[in-house]
Order: sequence, then structure tokens, then C-alpha cells
Amino acid sequence: MPVHQKKRKYEGARPVANTRIGEKRIRLIGTRGGNTKFRALRLDHGNFTWQSENVTRKTSIVNVVYNASNNELVRTKTLVKNSIILIDATPFVHYVQQRYNGIKKDKLKEKDTKLNLEWEPRGKTKGVTDKYLKRRMRTTIQDKVKSQLQKGTLYACITSRPGQSGRCDGYILEGKELEFYTKKMAKKK
Repeated sequence: MPVHQKKRKYEGARPVANTRIGEKRIRLIGTRGGNTKFRALRLDHGNFTWQSENVTRKTSIVNVVYNASNNELVRTKTLVKNSIILIDATPFVHYVQQRYNGIKKDKLKEKDTKLNLEWEPRGKTKGVTDKYLKRRMRTTIQDKVKSQLQKGTLYACITSRPGQSGRCDGYILEGKELEFYTKKMAKKK
């Protein structure tokens, strides 16, 4: 058969990024149109959103726990989009302490991860702060998320593409999605 088509640059692929957990290592890659991709080879931090509380914090990545596409990616601790990972809960515990217990930012210790959600009115105040704290206490944090916060780690899902954007961002699992993935992880064990 005569060849009707030549090889083109844009048809070629590149090696896989295989982003792993480790000290941040990113390579810049030039692409068409003078643009750049950020190929993350190692990442250890990311921005994760707690959707029900409407808050985002930067936290460290602990482990890869589940990946629907391939178990090899879990074994090798490869970070890809939609993989379920464990993240450090300390920044979110600090957020809860501030928001629900009224503890000032400067009084929070760096590694203080003891979660206390029992609210008690503090002496004589103007009443305004206590009123808002009471209102906040009516919005409850889900029990499964609360138990994870007390353990010090949270389940999260990666929404960015670390091999393309050089970042590992995502959201904390809660509600039915958390139940679904905990069942899946229990089956794998």
C-alpha cells in the first residue's frame, strides 16, 4: 500500500509523568503556540477544598489509597486525576477550632490536632461573638468527617492533572461519595 500520510510532530506522544509523592520536583515543557506545561514528577502538597464548609487549605499529601483505573497506581503511589488520597487534617482542624470554638489564630499550636467540638459560653462577653458561635454550632459536621479529623487524616479526591498542570489540587470526600469510596476500599482489603 502506498503511504498517504507522513508522520507529524503533533501526532507524537511524550513519556508519562508518573507523578509520585515526594519533595516538589517540576519540569517545564514547551508546547505548541509557545505555551508551557508543568510536568510534576514529585509533589507533596496541594490545595484541598472542604465543600460543605466552603474553605480551602494547603496541606500535605500522605498516601494514595484508591484508584479506579489501576491498582498499580496505588501500589506505586502515583498521583493522577480522580485518585483517592489521604491528606493531613491539621489545617482543617485549626479551621474548625477557630470557627466553632472561637480560638484565636495566634493561640493555635502548629501540631495541635486535638479536635474539640463542645461549645461552652465564655464568661461575660458582648454577646455578639457568642451569638454567632451558637449559630455556627447549629451547622453540624458529618460524623465520618469528624472522626477523620480526630484521626488526623482526611480522604480527598484529586481534581487537577498533576502531569499537565504541575499541581495536586482537589476536594475532601464527604456524604455519599465518602461512603461509596470507603466501601470500595474495604472490598479491596
